[in-house]
Amino acid sequence: MSNLVTPVIMVVIAGFVASALLVIASKVFFVPVDERVTAITEALPGANCGGCGFAGCGDYANSLVENPDTPCNKCAPGGAAVASVIAEILGKSAGATEQQVAQVMCNGTCGAAKPILEWQGMQTCKGAKGFFTTPSECMYGCIGLGDCVNACQFDAIGVIDGRAVVNRNNCVACGACVGTCPQSIIKLVPMKNQVHVMCSNTDKAPVAMKACSNACIGCGKCAKACNFDAITIENFKATIDTEKCKSCGMCVVECPTGAINTYKVLTAAQAEKFKAANKAKAEKAKKAAEEAKAAAQA
Repeated sequence: MSNLVTPVIMVVIAGFVASALLVIASKVFFVPVDERVTAITEALPGANCGGCGFAGCGDYANSLVENPDTPCNKCAPGGAAVASVIAEILGKSAGATEQQVAQVMCNGTCGAAKPILEWQGMQTCKGAKGFFTTPSECMYGCIGLGDCVNACQFDAIGVIDGRAVVNRNNCVACGACVGTCPQSIIKLVPMKNQVHVMCSNTDKAPVAMKACSNACIGCGKCAKACNFDAITIENFKATIDTEKCKSCGMCVVECPTGAINTYKVLTAAQAEKFKAANKAKAEKAKKAAEEAKAAAQA
């Protein structure tokens, strides 16, 4: 019997000693945690999406407390409401927060983009791009194998008719899809902007149209139609200044290839109104040019 009791007693004593050592170690090596870090972490949505540029919500919370220069408004899923709570915890201004959304700058649908081959290898955009550029003639377009879909935690993007499309209602602008796209054609844009040039092709018009019938050809009709000087033509492609754009949709009506798209529903009456306004603008410019010419000849 004594042969059994002795080992048991020794194990119990060893357990007590180990417990005492753990308690002492916890006291000696205790690192105090700022209560603000805990409060901020609880205020954050917990998505750990990395859209703020940090490893996760906890890492962002630590940086907010440790570094006064870290902005309160970097959490896209939380938006202005979370930024306000964080600012209140830290006792500083939240800063302006503009809601953003991901936008795929490609309209190369199956019917528009000219296919050249069917990729049979690893079904990822990154894998396909490592072997060739894209399955279509357009080297700038969406590959359509869904790397962005797999990266999104919010079911906000899917591949429809051969190209990625963003569901604006679900998108929280975390940027995961932006970082994973090997073509770099997904951008974060202001939610308020409803008009976008959904093309990334910078080739000249004949080459671009041969690759995709929805390509921007840099014709400049959109720039002439815009009353807000929001559109410029660079590298044979239209670019919209999101600060100047009012999302009126006039450029959408004038675009001959359908490269410019809008989330704003345009009625037939609005379309006619835009065309009439554009015509009047052109006539006014023509008249001014004629008057200037006459004045120069006088």
